[in-house]
Amino acid sequence: MRLATLRIQGQTRAARLDGDEYVLLPHADLTALLAEGDHWQALAARHEGQRVAAADADFATLVPHPNKIICLGLNYATHIKEMGRDTPRYPTLFAKYDGSLIGAYDPITLPSVSDRVDWEAELGFVVGRAARHVPKERALECVAGYTVINDVTVRDYQRRTREFLSGKTFEATTPVGPVLVTADEFNGVEPDLEIRCEVGGEVMQRSRTSDLLFGIADILAYVSDIITLLPGDVICTGTPGGVGDGRDPKVYLKEGQTLRTIIEGIGETRNVCEAEKTA
Repeated sequence: MRLATLRIQGQTRAARLDGDEYVLLPHADLTALLAEGDHWQALAARHEGQRVAAADADFATLVPHPNKIICLGLNYATHIKEMGRDTPRYPTLFAKYDGSLIGAYDPITLPSVSDRVDWEAELGFVVGRAARHVPKERALECVAGYTVINDVTVRDYQRRTREFLSGKTFEATTPVGPVLVTADEFNGVEPDLEIRCEVGGEVMQRSRTSDLLFGIADILAYVSDIITLLPGDVICTGTPGGVGDGRDPKVYLKEGQTLRTIIEGIGETRNVCEAEKTA
């Protein structure tokens, strides 16, 4: 099943893809649907209501206001190497705020305070049930499904301190969506999918999600020992090699460029870079 959060007449609604149409669900967004408990999937599957042609769908960010957005750095060997870092023993965690999130086809805002904005294609997953001290062998039971994310990063702000946060949560920079592909579509195992990033039509990143240093179950189990994960929490699993900051010479996003992030079997985000409008 493929689920989305659509913009409808100034509000948002959760929706289920049915052929070439989206069926609107009686929930404001994906978080509200997941809050229904373990029967959220059955509710989404059987509901019939107003329909919107897929071609006309206006995608909000997949989870507009998650309780938590948890991200991993340094989680592909190729990216660790290009950034000149040691292989971590434990997951490298940082966070974002929901103001950084945008829809799958919304413009990315290039901040006025930096010209070093970089791309990071990532597989994301959304938590489907509350999870605390979950063993790795049961962690996938807590995954609602998978989506496409680009963890667009302002590199100079990222490096101003030892902590990543300031470079990772700039306003309106992080596309998420367009859909959540439910975990049952992958037969209860971690997906092995091609992940690709294009900038202005040129392929910059290409890898497979099976190359993750810490996999989905590792990540969820580890984070659940730190804090209770809640339905609708978004986790970004890290990016492979090929970022602009790892190149010689370095390359960054420019106004007018299109950033395209594609994950096999899930979908793509496609975002035009726009300069921030200042007063």
